[in-house]
Amino acid sequence: MASQNGKFTGKHMALVMVGGFGVVIAVNLVMASFAVGSFHGTVVDSSYVASQKFNGWMEEARQVRSSGWKVTAKRVFGGQVQITTTGVPPQARIEAYATRPVGESKTVIFTFVEESAGRWISNETIDQGRWDLRLVISDPNAKGSPSGFNEIVPLK
Repeated sequence: MASQNGKFTGKHMALVMVGGFGVVIAVNLVMASFAVGSFHGTVVDSSYVASQKFNGWMEEARQVRSSGWKVTAKRVFGGQVQITTTGVPPQARIEAYATRPVGESKTVIFTFVEESAGRWISNETIDQGRWDLRLVISDPNAKGSPSGFNEIVPLK
């Protein structure tokens, strides 16, 4: 970057500065586009309001655990989701949807068919990878608490 007489001039310094800042700005724009493209919303709209409800959510979780209802879920061959339940009444209603925890913002809503007592299989399939399965199991005949199971179960 020397002129004909071999000196580093102000013109050269200006080119170095523009080039350096150009690289920094380009990298920032690329990183910002990745950040915006991978953001799929918030978990809660207001963290303050959510913090006020936290103790109630914990109490609901304790009630569900004390009910004896146990639920496990896994992705089986072919991409279907299999749910195994213990202590859940046969007339219980199962609702579920799966979302990707990071990356792709895809939601799959499931309907289930009972394979055998306490074992359910989904009609829908999901791709391989990490999923968060939101399971809501409720007993329409229940009088009082606990009457349901509402948790996020990770699928691998």
